[in-house]
Amino acid sequence: MMSAMKPDSATLDSQIATVRRFTRFYTRQIGLLESKLLKSAFSLTEARILYELANRDGVTASELVKDLGLDPGYLSRILKRFEHQGLLSRAPSPQDGRQSVLTITEAGRAAFGPLDRGSVEQVAGMLEALRPEQRRKLTNSMETIERLLGKAPDAAVPYILRSHRPGDMGWIIHRQMVLYNSEYGWDEGYEALISEILGNFLKNFDPKYENAWIAEREGEIVGSVFVVRQSHEVAKLRLLFVEPAARGLGIGRRLVDECIRFSRQRGYKTLTLWTNDVLVSARRIYQAAGFRLVEEEKHHSFGKDLVGQNWELSL
Repeated sequence: MMSAMKPDSATLDSQIATVRRFTRFYTRQIGLLESKLLKSAFSLTEARILYELANRDGVTASELVKDLGLDPGYLSRILKRFEHQGLLSRAPSPQDGRQSVLTITEAGRAAFGPLDRGSVEQVAGMLEALRPEQRRKLTNSMETIERLLGKAPDAAVPYILRSHRPGDMGWIIHRQMVLYNSEYGWDEGYEALISEILGNFLKNFDPKYENAWIAEREGEIVGSVFVVRQSHEVAKLRLLFVEPAARGLGIGRRLVDECIRFSRQRGYKTLTLWTNDVLVSARRIYQAAGFRLVEEEKHHSFGKDLVGQNWELSL
């Protein structure tokens, strides 16, 4: 549960260079530098327009301009050429007489077919050269790029909550440290703290009074939280975490709700937690769930000056 932190100049320069290097690599990898796509008669832009026409019903030129980010004049010239070649037809829009509905013709589908098959074969060849775990890592990374650069999380994709398994703790330590370091600049002191917390959880785990919830989406861990026993009447919520790509789906609130439900079922009177005031998104979840701030204190930890906070919920 973190917010973005502006990178320093040197870091930003390095990240820019990485993105540009990847862009050069990928455009060469899939042949985008060639004047015609997949050795066809069409440029990349023309092929993309054919794809939209072949896979959408009732699309208009203005919708293509908006969705593809094309210059209206440039698109108009391509559409006129397609119409002249018999690849598309136009008809007045029933909703707006000033607009024309574009429809791909049989000739257009015949022209698009080899492009579509060629693209599938090209990608299949690229993926078949990789081991299954490499393909999974590649496609997951591509989905992450898509989400981070503009695609909102798809709420229709379900997630599950499960108990912890061997290997989960090491992954959670790694991901939390990497993200808190990149977004807040926290140092290895935080890694030492969460390693100690989760090590003690595993060594002293009492399933009657303690629990872990691991959120999983499309086979990947996207969040976690823990409840540990502090005393006969007091439980402690620890290490709430949601992956950036899965935020906005209500996973954080669901994890906290599970902690509250479990603590009540086990007969605890109070559920407590410790956090820092910079973790704004997490604090909002705690407030919405009914927790109240009972104490805060300045401290220097993880290489930063912070304000630690204790929160409590009467169960």
